[in-house]
Amino acid sequence: MTQIPKDPVMLLSYINTQLRDCYPGVEELCGALMISREDLDETLGKIDYVYSREKNQYI
Repeated sequence: MTQIPKDPVMLLSYINTQLRDCYPGVEELCGALMISREDLDETLGKIDYVYSREKNQYI
């Protein structure tokens, strides 16, 4: 499993950078990093961020 930041704000920055630079969507990112989409959404939801398919980032 890939080591990703635990802090939600650092995680947000990491995930959005990965989405921008490497992945066409969150499903592909989660599959490649072997992380749960539900866990990711829950963690980033705690700081009021949700995934935007149109922008391919958490906003």
